[in-house]
Amino acid sequence: MKKSPKTDKGLILLAGSTKRAAGSPATGTINPNELIDVTIRLRRKASVTTALGSRKIISHEEYAQKFGAHPEDIGKIENFAHRHQLSVAGKDLSRRSIWLKGKISDFENAFAVYLSHYRGLDGQIFRGRSGDIYIPKELEGIIVGVFGLDNRVQARPMFKVATKDGNFLHHHSVPGSFTADAIAKIYGFPQTTGEGECIGIIELGGGYRVTDLDDYFANLNIAVPQIKAVSVDGGANSPSNAQGADGEVMLDIEVAGAVAPQASIVVYFAPNTDQGFLDAVTQAVHDTQNKPSVISISWGSAEVNYTSQAMDNFNEALQSAALLGVTVCIAAGDSGSSDGETDGKVHVDFPASSPYALACGGTSLLAKNGVINSETVWHDSNDSATGGGVSEYFALPDYQQQSSVPVSASTGFAGRGMPDVAGDADPNTGYQVLVDGQEMVIGGTSAVAPLMAGLMARINQQNGTPAGDIHSTLYNNPAGFCRDITTGNNITTSSNKGYTAGPGWDACSGWGVLSKL
Repeated sequence: MKKSPKTDKGLILLAGSTKRAAGSPATGTINPNELIDVTIRLRRKASVTTALGSRKIISHEEYAQKFGAHPEDIGKIENFAHRHQLSVAGKDLSRRSIWLKGKISDFENAFAVYLSHYRGLDGQIFRGRSGDIYIPKELEGIIVGVFGLDNRVQARPMFKVATKDGNFLHHHSVPGSFTADAIAKIYGFPQTTGEGECIGIIELGGGYRVTDLDDYFANLNIAVPQIKAVSVDGGANSPSNAQGADGEVMLDIEVAGAVAPQASIVVYFAPNTDQGFLDAVTQAVHDTQNKPSVISISWGSAEVNYTSQAMDNFNEALQSAALLGVTVCIAAGDSGSSDGETDGKVHVDFPASSPYALACGGTSLLAKNGVINSETVWHDSNDSATGGGVSEYFALPDYQQQSSVPVSASTGFAGRGMPDVAGDADPNTGYQVLVDGQEMVIGGTSAVAPLMAGLMARINQQNGTPAGDIHSTLYNNPAGFCRDITTGNNITTSSNKGYTAGPGWDACSGWGVLSKL
């Protein structure tokens, strides 16, 4: 029997690695000889605090030199791997990552963990662990995260399809719906096209069909944007049907492409695990070939579903984005104040709750002939509403000190408030898209992230420089950049708690609809 890691001399607990079991044990033992890949995240050469405070954008080369992983640390991990019969599959100093490949049994011995099969609530079987990861004492402070031992599903897409009696509604059946380029005009976005910019989109499933994109943009009389798929950790452009994640992928591409048609679009496909999700973000942030200046993310789940090491490493990746001048737009969630959890408490969605994410909330937009009649917080049923609230993990950032952010409605924690901005997300006033040959109308804060990404591409082109992390600029002059949304709430019956919109910043719509910067 495997002895307790606490009895193994020289091993210490990896801070933040505690993971709870999910689902129920599945029948059948895991194959100890199965080969898996694991991502090891390493410390930075130096703190980024001063650099972030200066708000100066630096090059990828300068970042790698000052803030990447130290080659000596990489060497120590390689020695550790070889001692445990693990091979090095790749390494990247800028991403502070080294990828190890080996047998499950060797990883169990290397990190003093026990892996087993579990059956999730969705019936799917995954490789999981519970408890902590252990590392050698000499690697304390060098290893800051280990991802891939557990491959349970991490996130869900934040889109909502307009339906009636369980059937998708076509464009003509939702008279209050819009094309994304029409919303850009209604909102008064800058009259630029995103030319010269690159928008990165993170996808954890699904895919796109070129024929659909050709047809969609032809119907809008817009040239098809340059679109490229990048594989991360074996993820791939794998379209299947309109009932699955294809709706998310096509929504993201079609909205971003319609708003910024002359920007190039790079879609990073990765497995839906904490490892795949994080690796996709670091790949996009540090992509020196495509160099996205904006990243759109429409996947996430409640903070309680992540380990501390995961939230810390995601947050550090978004810090890196800020240093490199990359704006990261992330959907705030589609399940109101509970964020889909059933424990009776309020929750916010991650990674949108990171202080370095531009968290995108949702509204319900009524407009005719290009004129807004009304716009309120999106809340069309008990569990279909914009996400928003107060983080239970990230403290209130400096830029929100004067924004009257409330404490958490569940715990009273004074945390990062979200969203920052909002846009149309109600599926009943949603976006006309084409998915696997089907005309559909889709909403959700999933649509707001690529909408804001398209806006940021326009702004970057207009200003001739990447905006990067816009929080300080936004919070210093919100009235100059946003139209306030003052009506509505995101209170769900599952928590019976939540937040209500009002003048100024609120935990439903942030500062309101961003249209310029």
